[in-house]
Amino acid sequence: MAANEKRFKIGDVCKQADVQPYVLRYWETEFPALAPDKTGGGQRTYTQRDISVILRIKELLYTEGFTIAGAKKKLEGELRDGVEPATAAKPAAKASAGGAPAADAGPAPEPAPSVIIERGLTARQQKILAETRDELRALLEMLSA
Repeated sequence: MAANEKRFKIGDVCKQADVQPYVLRYWETEFPALAPDKTGGGQRTYTQRDISVILRIKELLYTEGFTIAGAKKKLEGELRDGVEPATAAKPAAKASAGGAPAADAGPAPEPAPSVIIERGLTARQQKILAETRDELRALLEMLSA
């Protein structure tokens, strides 16, 4: 870590990530990848990479519906594979030799909404529910025949 790297206090990080300080402190106990430095007075200071890890943890837990244990495994795997936390859930843009996005890559696909607001279901839960509904309809059809 560079000595001149910008550091953020827990309150600022909580506002940016939209989580409470006790949530961050708990995540620090569960996710080894999240280990902010502490000042001499014990105050936590976070780097931009720490914030990226926090946002990825939040995404795994709240949007993708992982348990703590599942999110921990997924995050550890992504970091072990060299995937940066901020880009872990997003497909990498194809680049040309010059480093710019390739012209033939086409438009990026529109991401599906991850949460149905009126029901509060994650995309994963929606999928399971839709599959269950389809199976029940198929059973009803067999019984009606």
